[in-house]
Amino acid sequence: MKFNRRQALSLAAAGATALTLSAKSYARVHGANARIRIGVIGINSRGKDHINGFGDQVAAVSDCDAQVLESVGGPLGVERFQDFRKLLDQTTIDAVSIATPNHTHSLIAIMAMQANKHVYVEKPVSHNVWEGRQLASAAEQLSKVCQCGTQSRSSTAIRQAVEFVQSGKLGKTLYAIGTCYKPRLSIGVRTDPLPIPAHIDFALWCGPADPKPIYRPKLHYDWHWDFNTGNGDMGNQGIHQMDIARWFLGEQQLSPRVMSIGARLGYQDAGNTPNTQVVLHAYEKAPLIFETRGLPADKKFHGDRKEWEGNMDRFRGSRVGVIVQCEQGHVMIPNYTSAEAFDGSGTSIQKWEGGGDGLHYQNFVDAVIANDSSKLNAPVLQGHISSALCHTGGVSHQTGNLGTVADVRQAASFHPVFADAVERMITHLTANGVDMEGAPQLVIGSDLTMDPTTELFTNSTSANALLKRTGKAPFEIPQLETTSGTN
Repeated sequence: MKFNRRQALSLAAAGATALTLSAKSYARVHGANARIRIGVIGINSRGKDHINGFGDQVAAVSDCDAQVLESVGGPLGVERFQDFRKLLDQTTIDAVSIATPNHTHSLIAIMAMQANKHVYVEKPVSHNVWEGRQLASAAEQLSKVCQCGTQSRSSTAIRQAVEFVQSGKLGKTLYAIGTCYKPRLSIGVRTDPLPIPAHIDFALWCGPADPKPIYRPKLHYDWHWDFNTGNGDMGNQGIHQMDIARWFLGEQQLSPRVMSIGARLGYQDAGNTPNTQVVLHAYEKAPLIFETRGLPADKKFHGDRKEWEGNMDRFRGSRVGVIVQCEQGHVMIPNYTSAEAFDGSGTSIQKWEGGGDGLHYQNFVDAVIANDSSKLNAPVLQGHISSALCHTGGVSHQTGNLGTVADVRQAASFHPVFADAVERMITHLTANGVDMEGAPQLVIGSDLTMDPTTELFTNSTSANALLKRTGKAPFEIPQLETTSGTN
């Protein structure tokens, strides 16, 4: 369903009135412990955490895989729908939480808000930049509470560390580096297309994505490593660390310049997203560098999964985390619930603890009951910006070309922090048995400049074409934002 701005504002007014009355009704019946009725869409993996997190407020579940729906939805005693659109038709549902694959996040979230539901949507909130902007615009135009699943935003520890850095306690911020050193073994490859079982509604699974033949052994989860449906590990795990890094830097727009260097190396499989990558977001005040490594520290650890997982690299103590470097020291954020500050000599000077998924889920519920988006810790606009940083790094990679190691070093030489990260990546790949001095191994991504106000690249038509997916009925994402983004 498509609608114009006038229709959107009309729906927003009606929805705001109805949900304000609903919030008052809950308060009257349940007092301080007001409850809402939530539908969870996508329950095979992260969706199970949503079910546990929202507890007895879960009133319905949906999954396009009937077997998953039966196994997970049955014991709950809640309503079950294979088609998420039927769940959205239920007027008794106040809000939905979405944990489907990335390529359906924005579509389902927008449709849910059109159906007068508030939304909790997992990270990344979008599969591409344009649809993320439409999602943020939908939340604004329809006056809906829409939370991104970046639970670090509800961490008291990280919030206090951000305030510490931004108050200048360690001097000027010089740069932030996010690391996603997470073991990613080969997903394998088939010689013939994967047969889709009858219990999976493949049209629903694809949604706006191209219904291409799949040559990996598994349909579920490994969609992350296919650009048609996923965004690689930078857009899977790394979106959390990207968001934390940007939070510390205080940047509220996309970066004016982005460049990626990386590739999928160490094995040949059905994936096409990089498992090894360095991305530079060249913000003017301080750059944000993001590093992805899916291979272990050395080729001698290319054994079983346990050996692989137990021997990943670290950068200054960070494996899956963030380093914020300042003039007089740095802060390390190793997880979602803690942070630690060090002075210039490396001595710990302050620690913070506190956070967890439960706080993030509760923050969403509280905001829905109050019908007040300003209460959200991770409003969808913030989720859009951080998600889009992952996407633009991916666009740089997809529009790049293979280069020799000498070409790679030359391409990164314009920025010292970027060049250092790339050099460390070359050392890492060499340790994993990749011949860096022979045939070209790494893709030198396009050096892209962007107008952050329009969210369009200024120097590449081919890159702009990857900011938006061509829609296909009936899974077209409506255009709600008319002042920015691709048209």
